Amino acid sequence: MLTQLLSGDLPRSRILSTVLVAIVLGLLFAPFLFSGARPLNTAATICIYVVLVASYDLLLGYTGIVSFAHTMFYGIGAYGIGIGLASVDEPTWGAALAGLGIALALTVVLALVIGLFALRVRAIFYAMITLAVAASFAVLASQLSDLTGGEDGRTFGVPELLSPGFSLMENEVFGRAVDGKLVTYYIVFFGCALLFLFLLRLVNSPFGRVLQAIRENEFRAEALGYRTVVYRIWANVLAAVVAALAGALMALWLRYVGPKTMLGFEVMTDILLIVVIGGMGTMYGAVVGATLFILAQNYLKELMGQASELLSGVPLLAAALHPDRWLLWLGVLFILSIYFFPIGIVGKLRLRRFLRG
Repeated sequence: MLTQLLSGDLPRSRILSTVLVAIVLGLLFAPFLFSGARPLNTAATICIYVVLVASYDLLLGYTGIVSFAHTMFYGIGAYGIGIGLASVDEPTWGAALAGLGIALALTVVLALVIGLFALRVRAIFYAMITLAVAASFAVLASQLSDLTGGEDGRTFGVPELLSPGFSLMENEVFGRAVDGKLVTYYIVFFGCALLFLFLLRLVNSPFGRVLQAIRENEFRAEALGYRTVVYRIWANVLAAVVAALAGALMALWLRYVGPKTMLGFEVMTDILLIVVIGGMGTMYGAVVGATLFILAQNYLKELMGQASELLSGVPLLAAALHPDRWLLWLGVLFILSIYFFPIGIVGKLRLRRFLRG
């Protein structure tokens, strides 16, 4: 049963299996294990980034396509939900689905157009084209203030089932009220789980095997009779659709959409770093990498502040560990992870298994 659920792609080591089980169980029971809004927000962000990074790895790790337009599709999905719910007086599921439907249609059209015109070029040219398109879209979203809210973005209401004041049952469950926020979290969790399982099935299908063949040797794949451009275009479309759905879930969770949150180049940078840390060409690397990155992003600054206080008697160390320097130390951790795990954490585990025979 588990083998079928994971499309026959079971983790290659016991260590990785243990880590993945711990992450999944931690995310599944996060609302009951931790109190407060911050841990729940961190867990929801991890779920969404796992899917977002996995969809990008379908391009980079499995197909060999370097794209900087992934956040554009992520933003389109988020804005679709946001504009759909903000355009009606009473937020309904119909408005949310209508906005999502329009966003997905726009995503498919843009992904097809970009693929048809840009994927025929090689290497850095495609990356530069997608970067220009993504930057143009971010500027457009900022200028269409009547529709998107401009630089300030837009806040919006959600259907009653997801509102904080809604209560699914009177009694608490393990000390936690079953309210709209909890319902929203599990919609995000199970939605991301389904999307991840879809991507896992995709990369282990004949279609995914062809993508890997194109990444390894495109000329040989063409010689075998595969229309590589068609496969690359479809990979681009599928990755874009999953990214748009991840953006929709993020908007539903935040109840807010804005250019910096959804379309900023910082999001693209985070995706690239997570792919490198977790390992390219492995869906499980997205799970491990996203978890490590989001936890560091949310709690490293706090831990550094505590360490700085403990080492207050050592001026040099206390200054080096000042919370304002958390980005510097985060960069150091990334450089060390790249040095010790040159093909990513999960990729390193696979390499060790291969070397042992």
